[in-house]
Amino acid sequence: SVLQDNIKANINHFSGIVASKGTAKGNVKIVKMKQDMDKVKKGDVLVASTTRPDLMPALRRCSAIVTDTGGITSHAAIISRELKVPCIVGTSIATQVLKDGDLVKVDANKGIVHVLK
Repeated sequence: SVLQDNIKANINHFSGIVASKGTAKGNVKIVKMKQDMDKVKKGDVLVASTTRPDLMPALRRCSAIVTDTGGITSHAAIISRELKVPCIVGTSIATQVLKDGDLVKVDANKGIVHVLK
């Protein structure tokens, strides 16, 4: 809808729960299903509604993880700490606001995702 497009156009940052501290900058890759994993290259920011064990190959390649749902004990949170990758969970809107190729800075010290372009 036009309203949704306007909302997307005006959001240049949003926040969530810090699951693993750190900062990273990279291109967004939205992962909705297992088949989307292949598009995640080294250094990309993996954005998903949630993560699951079958996404591990992509999770190992990404520079940061951002999810719509989850808390500090969610799969994304635990894996991000194991991999020492910045992670923000529970944003509610990441997969709606971001699209493949967006350049973002993930500030997982403050829990904020900045959309750069």
